[in-house]
Amino acid sequence: MTLTIDLLSGPLSICRLAAHAPIPEWATAAPFFALTRTADELSIICASDRVPAGVTANGEWRAFRLVGPFEFAEVGILLRVAAPLAAAGVSILPLATYDTDYVLVRTLQLAAAVAALRGDGHEIRIPPALPEAPAI
Repeated sequence: MTLTIDLLSGPLSICRLAAHAPIPEWATAAPFFALTRTADELSIICASDRVPAGVTANGEWRAFRLVGPFEFAEVGILLRVAAPLAAAGVSILPLATYDTDYVLVRTLQLAAAVAALRGDGHEIRIPPALPEAPAI
């Protein structure tokens, strides 16, 4: 099954705060963000340009959105993306929402990820305003 996959604009960072830290305003200031609180940490995925100095963060990630929605009973949606990326040596960080899945890849591996997904028959839609669009 061919998937339509959108590349989201802008680099993302994965941040780690203390488990009981309040959710900071900077984390939720852009259109795309994800928050996960566990007993061990508050993990934030947000726009890289919003992360203040001094925050433990791993920057330079890009996000793909699998165009859904998908039914909860559908099996193997994420595998259709993860398998060709793994075969190409591209590391991923997957996220799920009620309607769809997102897959984050390191910016340095973006071109390889696009090539692998297109090579597997998926449609990749890249916003035309992105500076790296001609190189992908």
